[in-house]
Amino acid sequence: MIQIKVLNRLKVLAVLVLGFVVMSCSHNALFDQYVTIPDDGWNVDSMAVFNVTIDDASAAYDLTLNIRNRSTFKNSNLWLFVDVISPSGKLMQQKVNCILADDSGKWLGSGWGDLFSVEIPYQKNVRFAETGQYTIRIVQGMYDENLSGIHNVGVRVEKISWEK
Repeated sequence: MIQIKVLNRLKVLAVLVLGFVVMSCSHNALFDQYVTIPDDGWNVDSMAVFNVTIDDASAAYDLTLNIRNRSTFKNSNLWLFVDVISPSGKLMQQKVNCILADDSGKWLGSGWGDLFSVEIPYQKNVRFAETGQYTIRIVQGMYDENLSGIHNVGVRVEKISWEK
């Protein structure tokens, strides 16, 4: 009987510690914007551009790519070319594979009507090298010259703060 009480107390303590850890890490959206893609499609030459001001180079940030696609989108994924340009002009380029549907064809994320929204973790726990305005440019990297079925593409930058 005593062992059960000790185990129950340990379980309660573990839950409290876990809750404290989860609550101590908070995300603050510093930037959250979307660009609407024209109804006639996202041309391979068109670029979504976002300007993000970073005031604290000592802080850590999470960057997320947000994709809204229509149910008419014919692929289960979306390749994006992402450029991040620092205030001093340094360029970082990456190709990102955004998975929008599972193997059975079910759209991931949340949806309403024929529109589905998925959050793609892009960079986690990043520290920017300098303060100032960063430019994030996104181009679709699919084989279609004019890609249809993508409604919006967005970027969210969240400052991670560890409260004491």
